[in-house]
Amino acid sequence: MEDYIIRATAANNQIRAFACTSRNLVEYARSTHNTSPVVTAALGRLLTAGAMMGSMMKGENDLLTLKINGDGPVQGLLVTADSKANVKGYAYQPDVMLPPSPLGKLDVGRAVGKGFLTVIKDMGLKEPYSGQTDLVSGEIAEDITYYYATSEQVPSSVALGVLMNRDNTVKVAGGFMIQLLPFAEEEVIEKLEEKISKVTSITSMLDNSMTPEMILEELLGDLGLEIKDKIPTKFECNCSKERVEKAIISIGKKDLQEMIDDNEPIEVNCHFCNKHYMFSVDDLKKIILRSKQD
Repeated sequence: MEDYIIRATAANNQIRAFACTSRNLVEYARSTHNTSPVVTAALGRLLTAGAMMGSMMKGENDLLTLKINGDGPVQGLLVTADSKANVKGYAYQPDVMLPPSPLGKLDVGRAVGKGFLTVIKDMGLKEPYSGQTDLVSGEIAEDITYYYATSEQVPSSVALGVLMNRDNTVKVAGGFMIQLLPFAEEEVIEKLEEKISKVTSITSMLDNSMTPEMILEELLGDLGLEIKDKIPTKFECNCSKERVEKAIISIGKKDLQEMIDDNEPIEVNCHFCNKHYMFSVDDLKKIILRSKQD
């Protein structure tokens, strides 16, 4: 199944909702970064959240960054997304191995640990919007729920899941976000809370071949669900040799000259997609020449 996001409203626009299937992009991230199962689950959840949150942004060039810094062995996760739901990301320590949690599940909370979630929205204004909250559990979904409640004052229910095959490839991945708008009536809130309380887990819904449309129908079908949009989502990195060259220029002419004096080619690795870019000594000489002309 292709990866996509469904955007919807319910209860006469008192609720907005998003549901996503993201198996392919999470598997792409797993294979690109060679992540362990617990890191695949952590990064996959944050990528899924990033895709949905990115699709909420209005501007063509708007960018969202989700950054988790924790004291667990993974140390941190970084995900960026644009308004077209293109998403990319990486884990600081991709190969962490941990025993299962007491419930027999991948122990994402322990892998991430305690720390902070930072959300940065660059909407082309003078300064990007930035909000930071404590990690509640390190399980990602609860942390994003808490961020919305405290930083944006938007009551939300967030579910994110990644289920692995026995060969450590990704079997299913996806999630949903349901948000109450400020004028939501008490009756609507109670009905929604009752529905959400009956959800066993997002992974079991996805594993039972439920599509994003079916997930939202299950949760909001009797609250006047209106599906507004279907948006494709994918793991996409916009790195290029030209962009990497600009990064090399930014390290300064002195350090660049030292690289040239070493008379060795350099290799630059993109953190997001793991592509390698080689620059020969001649390339470096051309870069320093161009930087002097600017």
